[in-house]
Amino acid sequence: MRPFLSSLRERTRGAEIIVVDGASTDGTDQLAKGFCDQVIRSGDRSRAKQMNVGADAADGDILWFLHADADVPLESLNEIGRIMRDPEVCGGFFRIRLPATPAVYRLTDGFAHYAGILFRMRCGDHGMFCRRTAFVAAGGFPDVPLMEDVEFFRRLRRCGLIVHSNKRIGASPRRYETVGPARLTFAYGSIATLYLFGVSLSTLARIYRRACCGSHEQAILSK
Repeated sequence: MRPFLSSLRERTRGAEIIVVDGASTDGTDQLAKGFCDQVIRSGDRSRAKQMNVGADAADGDILWFLHADADVPLESLNEIGRIMRDPEVCGGFFRIRLPATPAVYRLTDGFAHYAGILFRMRCGDHGMFCRRTAFVAAGGFPDVPLMEDVEFFRRLRRCGLIVHSNKRIGASPRRYETVGPARLTFAYGSIATLYLFGVSLSTLARIYRRACCGSHEQAILSK
């Protein structure tokens, strides 16, 4: 947590950093103190509720949602500012970067990127950002068992243009290494496909829980 926040502070000077701790038991709230502007204990493991709580607490007009194991690119705030200068744009996201090997990672950060554009899907590890007005108009992140980020992204698209940056957010390979890169990539692809075919989110959540467990900390930046 501290290395992430230290790097984030260094690369996003001037932004308000809010850490929302979703009922963790590893002392996240204490680790984050001194490395961010606010630490909020939501008391709820729901990722959607954590992000909504952080957004409500933020002062800025542009919100940026990050997972707590992200490695943000240099000049990321300038990149967000460039994209958001267009008044027709309501939000955007970054591409992700995984290690060069094994080759199966290219399915995630390559093929999956273009499939996401085609099927209008995007997940939270892409560091989605948006105007506060669009966040409110979209109703925030829905409190659903899974895919709250995808559901929010689809709602956000109704509020205006969504633009992606070719700058890359480094995504932690920890979960892939724990579960197995090929197995987890297949699981993610299967869940996305079943989602497109209308399988219930509760069913997808059960599949997801068998494959991996999620991180319970979120960082919200506002500017």
